[in-house]
Formats: sequence, structure tokens, C-alpha cells
Amino acid sequence: MKHHVTAALLPALLLPAVASAQTVFDLDEIVFSGAFGETTLEETGATVSVVTREELQATGETRLVDYLARLPGVDVRARGPIGGLTSITIRGAGQNYVRVLVDGIDVSDVSGPQVAFDFGSLTTADISRIELLRGGQSAVYGSEAIGGVINITTLRAEEEGVTQTLSLEAGSYDTLRGSYGVAARIGAFDYAFTLSRTQTEGFSAADENQGNTEADGFESTRLSFSLGHDLANGGRVGLNGFVEEARIEFDEQFPVGDGSPDEVSYNDSVGLRAYLELPTGPIDSTFAATWYEIERDVRGSTGFGGANNVYMGERVGLSYLGVAQVAPTTELRFGLDATRETFSQAGDFGPARGESEIFGLFGEVAWSPAPGIDVAATLRHDDHSQFGGLTSGRIAMSWRPSDDWIVRASAAQSYRAPSLYELYGPFGNAALQPEESRSVDLGVERRFGPDAFARATLFYNETTNLIDLPFIPGSPYVYRQVAGTVIRRGVELEAGAPIGAAWRIDGSYTYTDGRNPPLDSGNAWNLEFPEHDASLTLTGDLTDRLSLALSVQSVWDRPTLGDYTIAHATFTYALAEEVEAYLRIENLTDEEYQLFRNYGTSDRAVYIGLRSRF
Repeated sequence: MKHHVTAALLPALLLPAVASAQTVFDLDEIVFSGAFGETTLEETGATVSVVTREELQATGETRLVDYLARLPGVDVRARGPIGGLTSITIRGAGQNYVRVLVDGIDVSDVSGPQVAFDFGSLTTADISRIELLRGGQSAVYGSEAIGGVINITTLRAEEEGVTQTLSLEAGSYDTLRGSYGVAARIGAFDYAFTLSRTQTEGFSAADENQGNTEADGFESTRLSFSLGHDLANGGRVGLNGFVEEARIEFDEQFPVGDGSPDEVSYNDSVGLRAYLELPTGPIDSTFAATWYEIERDVRGSTGFGGANNVYMGERVGLSYLGVAQVAPTTELRFGLDATRETFSQAGDFGPARGESEIFGLFGEVAWSPAPGIDVAATLRHDDHSQFGGLTSGRIAMSWRPSDDWIVRASAAQSYRAPSLYELYGPFGNAALQPEESRSVDLGVERRFGPDAFARATLFYNETTNLIDLPFIPGSPYVYRQVAGTVIRRGVELEAGAPIGAAWRIDGSYTYTDGRNPPLDSGNAWNLEFPEHDASLTLTGDLTDRLSLALSVQSVWDRPTLGDYTIAHATFTYALAEEVEAYLRIENLTDEEYQLFRNYGTSDRAVYIGLRSRF
């Protein structure tokens, strides 16, 4: 059994005997499927981590965000148990600077104060692959992609015939979880479906160590699917999507506490993507249409009074991508996309509604001027119905001077458009302009045989025109631009290697430093990330049937929160071929810590499960 799981390691451990979990693969076989087509990871100049389903299963987390927390450059800000509002930062750039896609569908919530994805309810049940791009990506993905992009792929048919998967889990906080998946490839037709259900009594979202005792439960049902048909001319037509219903209990805010019981949010979301791939002579064309809708029925209160509101957001998109091999060493990728976003709000906070349209044109030249050198230059122009046009760009290079060395470099100009809430909500300002960002990456990677290497990446990001909601006595309480430049910079170190024939050690360390302009509100929310984040994971086989995944993460020097170190362990036992039982222990040492001020985290928790593939 092959084990390699992301973790983090202190810089001093970056020795030739160690290498990154995300890079434990034959680079010629791993494909990075970016928005403009597929390429091997050794040929891309972007900083990318790829996570497989096998890696997710080795540690067995229920929430995807608990695995993402150990990836280099990622920090998690969770407000309580599963279901609670949860965001991430990438290299210090917060949730509204991260674009999230599931099977090509942009799932960032249009109805929120900022366009961002809430990771609190997303489980690992139907996920087969994750790609994390760090650094500015607006030239490829448009608005919000200042910090990076997370591209998630759900279950797919990978072989001829029918494959089914089943998993069941029970554990602490009266948690029950189950999923069933089926994937099949029958001739030119393939399909995949995954149905998952999670329910738990949870623990108090407001930290129980501060006198809060009411547990906040969560339950959700999710169906994801894909259908595809290979055409006789080499093309392909397909449809994929998901439907999810969730009931989330949370705690009162302003101030945070149990306050009144039964704070509940009912969240319904649905996403669809239809596509047609056609090899039209010298140009390979892809046409796609996407639709995403979310409704949040929030029933609760704050210290200022009632907070019963219904929020709705919708995104409809059309796109075209053309790829042409214009020379043996040069490929041209070009296209256009159009997106319409709407949001509405009704309830105690008053009515609000907004709409915007974005039309984009983009092009990329991928050039290999010499063996071992790959360069990609990307340019994009977006026209926004509110603020007009904006151009973003990126250039990325990969240089392989020898088989065991890779040097990567990239520079990008990106942007974040004001959200519809910031423009048209109760505190909206229709005069807002986009935030603009410039970023630079420089990385070097050394391979030590097929399963070990080390990587170091320097990064720098600066953002201007920051949008904030400052409180200035005597002035209207509205969103406004902040003068000055926000700077985020640091280094990511990754390393890992096998230990003998049966064990492996993996890790990474991230140092992130931030600088803020003077904010009128005195609020440093945009620098709420740790300076130091390190983890270490040990995986291997204890016997022929029993394996272990042990991870430790340490985070320190956070602006408003204390340091913490947590450990998790997962034991997996092979009952039969393709049948496994597992025991997962989270927070082994029963550490008391917070990921968001005044919100609690899990005590030591134990889960047992069974999974099968047949």
C-alpha cells in the first residue's frame, strides 16, 4: 500500500533525505488540469499542490478543511464545529481572495458580504482530487483569485465496468456519516453518482471554555453526479453537478455566546455544468454553461436584536475555450466567458438586491523554447457592468536544468471586484472600484530519486484599493476604499522521503509576514494569519494489514490568538481485499485552542468507520 500524506516540517528538516507529500509522484504521470487544459506538474511554472482520494482516505478527516489546513500556505478560520462558518487564507490572503471550483462550477457565495466559499459544510465524501494553485490567478480565473484557486473534482469513472464504494462512520458528538458511490464506464458512456449524509450533535460553536454549553448540531445530505459520452469524432459531451441541503446550528454574535438557543441556518445549494468538447480541425474547442444557486435561511439574533434573514445568490456563466498547436513548440489558448451574478436579501436587516454582468476575453501562449524550459504568458480583459474594464496578466516559467532540479517563477497582476453586497447591500457603496494586486513567486525543487525531494518557494503579494467597512464618527457607515498597500510575503518549505520500505515522513513549513496601511477603523482583519505554520506526518504499515497515519501541526505567532499544537492519528485495518476498517482519533492531546476568536474547537474525539470498494 502506498502512503503519502501532506504535512509540514520545520525548515531545519529540509535535508536531501526528505521530500514533500504533495510531490511524491512520478512527475511525468501526474497531470495538472488547469482552466486552459492539462499539463504535467513539472512543466507548469505555477505553485501547485495536488491531493488524491487515497491521501484523503489515509487520514480520514470528515471536513475537507481539516486536511487543507496542513497544506503549505493554508490557514483555517473555523467558527465552531462542522457546519460553522469556515474560511481559509492562502499565503495570508483571506477568503474573499480565494476562488473555489467544484467540477468546474464556481461555488463562491454571491449572497454573502464578500464573494467567498464557506468550507464549514464541505466533507470529503465525494472528493476524488484537489488542486491548489497559490498566487495571483486572475488572468486565468478572473475576480477573487488574488490568493489562489482551489479546484475540486468529485468521483469519476476511471476504468471499464462498474465500481461501487460504500463508507459508514460513527463517533464522538453522536456523529453518524455514510456515503455510497457508483462509477461506471461502458463503452463510450460513463457516469458517476455519490450520495452522502452527515449528522452530528456537535459541540458549542461559542467556546465552551468561556461558559457556553449549548451544543450546535449539523446535518446535511449531498448528491453529486457526472455524465459523459465520448463522441465518434474524438469529442465529448457531458453534464455534472450537485445538490446539497444542510441544517446548521450556530451561536449568537455581537457578542459571541449561547445567548438565545436554536440559532439555525437552512442552506440549500445546487450547481450544474454542461460542456461540449470538439476537435474542430486545427483548433480543439470547449463550450460550457454553468449555473450555481444558493439560498440561506438564517434564523437567529444578535446583541442588537433579531437577525432573521433570507439570502439568495445566483451565478450563470457561458464560456468558450480554443486550443491550437500553432508550431511544434508553441500552443495558443484563447477564449471568452460571460457571467451574470445576482443577490437578494430579505428580513430583519431590510431588503437589498443587486446584479452585475462580467464579460471576459483571454489568451495564453505556451512556449517551449528549448528542452527543459516551458513558458506561459496569459492576458485577460474583463468588462464589468458596474466599474468598466480591467486587464490582468500572468507569466510563468518552469526550467529543468537536469532531471533532478526544477526552477519555477511567476509574476501576476490580479484583482477582486467589489461584491454585490458591498455595492448594493445595506452598507453598500456603488462608487467602489476593484482591489488590485501584484504577486511574484520564485521556487526551486530538488528530487532525490522517485519518492523524495525538497522544495522552497518565496512569495510576495501586494494589494491596493482595499475595501473595508470602517467606523468613522460622523461619517456614513458604508464600505469604502482604504489608501495604501497591503503586503503579504513569506516562504514555503516542503520536504518528505521514505523511511525504509514501509514508512514515510512528510512535511512543510510556511512563514508569512504582513504589512498594513493605516486603516480608518483600526481593524487589522486582513492580517489575521499566523507567522509560522508547521506540520509533520508519519505514514506506514505496522503489519501486513494494519497501517498508521500520524500528523502533528503547530501554529504560532498569531495576531489575536494563542499558539497551538494538535495531533491526529488514524489506524486502518484491511479486513479483506478492498474492505477496510479504521479508527481515527482527533486532537490526541486534548489541546484547548481557537481558530477564530471566541469560537471553540473539538476536544479529543474518536471515530470508527468501515469502507469498501466493490
